[in-house]
Amino acid sequence: MILPIAGLFIGAILGAYRARRHGGGAADMAQWGAAHALALGIVGLFVLLLLSRIAG
Repeated sequence: MILPIAGLFIGAILGAYRARRHGGGAADMAQWGAAHALALGIVGLFVLLLLSRIAG
């Protein structure tokens, strides 16, 4: 259950960092953070489902 939450958290930090690196303001960091959080949250969900299927 922790993988999607970790993906959300890491994605938000990564997205905000990338927006800041590209010279974006607060709104850009929020938008990039949200987009990356959603993407990595979905990846984390699929990894969780895959691991639960493999584990039985």
